[in-house]
Amino acid sequence: MKLILLGPPGAGKGTQCKRIVDKYSMAHLSSGDILRAERKANSELGQKAQSYMDSGALVPDELIIDMMIGAIKKAPAGYVLDGFPRTIAQGEGLDAALEKAGEKIDGIVNLQVPDEPIMARMTGRRSCPVCGAVYHIENLKPKVDGQCDKGCGELVQRKDDMPEVVSCRLKTYHEQTAAVIGYYQRNDNNIIDIDANQDIDRVTADIFSKLDALNG
Repeated sequence: MKLILLGPPGAGKGTQCKRIVDKYSMAHLSSGDILRAERKANSELGQKAQSYMDSGALVPDELIIDMMIGAIKKAPAGYVLDGFPRTIAQGEGLDAALEKAGEKIDGIVNLQVPDEPIMARMTGRRSCPVCGAVYHIENLKPKVDGQCDKGCGELVQRKDDMPEVVSCRLKTYHEQTAAVIGYYQRNDNNIIDIDANQDIDRVTADIFSKLDALNG
């Protein structure tokens, strides 16, 4: 299967993607992870993307499209696109590249969560800058307050999890990314709406039920 996972920031896309790829043996292509890796490596793309990511704004379409098409070409037969496409232009660029390769997206999983719980989810996240582990001050507390369970040291709040940045990201999502759903609806793609404002395992079960039917 070739899937797109859409939804607002903090909807649980990363968690659900991991579960999907583990169950169906697919590649997880996360635009955010790839961008952060480029930034950490101080590549040309990483340098260009730095200011956009830190402010919560979208990285320009042409940079994202080139990066993600490159990742897709290196991926095995099945993959989940996480965080891409985020704009109609990115969707058009993806469709054009897939059509050229004689391929298409099989389904779009759309995680739906209201803004208020997303704010609580994201502003409460804490990350380990060494190993990348993610915790939450309410829902996934470390064993020792403020310290990574793996002994790496102090946890930090990423810049893109700061309240003002989260608000900007949600505004950007509603203004631009939500239009991607309309784009795929107009093109008769298979959109799978999922209520993601519930227990994580319940969300996973709902996704698996829909994907089993799609894959069957």
